[in-house]
Amino acid sequence: MKFDRNGKARTAYSLRHSYICFRLLEGADIYQVAKNCRTSVEMIEKHYAAHLKDMIDTSLVNVRRERSTRRDQDKQEDDSGRRPEA
Repeated sequence: MKFDRNGKARTAYSLRHSYICFRLLEGADIYQVAKNCRTSVEMIEKHYAAHLKDMIDTSLVNVRRERSTRRDQDKQEDDSGRRPEA
């Protein structure tokens, strides 16, 4: 783990790069990844997603997913009689 496949020493930045790439490969919301890493979506698209374009489903990358609200959770709880799983 101290060195990459080219023999170069790994840095904290290389771990950040790996994290972003793995999250994108998992299909994570690019907006959330950008927020977590304190960067912009444009920077992720330019420096990370471009390297993964053949490996990820691009239809999932720039799609903003609907967030469930407290009202939706309460509605699910009322309908089922129990609290929904998180």
